[in-house]
Amino acid sequence: MADRHLIDVHILLVDGDRLLLTQRGGSDAFSGRWHLPSGKLDAAEPVTAAAAREAYEEVGVVIDPADLRVVHVTHVAGSGPEPRLGLFLHARRWHGEPTNREPDKCSGLRWVRLDEVDELDVIEYPAVGIRAYLDGDAVAFSEHGWVPVAV
Repeated sequence: MADRHLIDVHILLVDGDRLLLTQRGGSDAFSGRWHLPSGKLDAAEPVTAAAAREAYEEVGVVIDPADLRVVHVTHVAGSGPEPRLGLFLHARRWHGEPTNREPDKCSGLRWVRLDEVDELDVIEYPAVGIRAYLDGDAVAFSEHGWVPVAV
């Protein structure tokens, strides 16, 4: 296992009773599965600025960082070569119509009714944050994929 932990931001764009999901492209184990617009923090970048940047880069919407609120934090193992701290942010407002701006990484976008999210093949890691949002566990913390360590 790597000696560092990545920090990821995941953006929940909710329009009424619908959530925007992206479908992973490529040929890895997650190809074809559903995810949220997301990405890693850059050096010296605040969390809300990273989330706004990733939303613009991936789906072309403009979000004022002040319109983002953290709805869940999870510490994840097994979703890639390095452990991750995932921060899930709900965008209260945004400007623009979502479009697929990274067709080399994303094979599609889809608005999904909130009551239908569980019927899709969502990658386990983002599913944790989506479920917390849907359950109303604002600013809750979870751990996912870790094997218990004997003390």
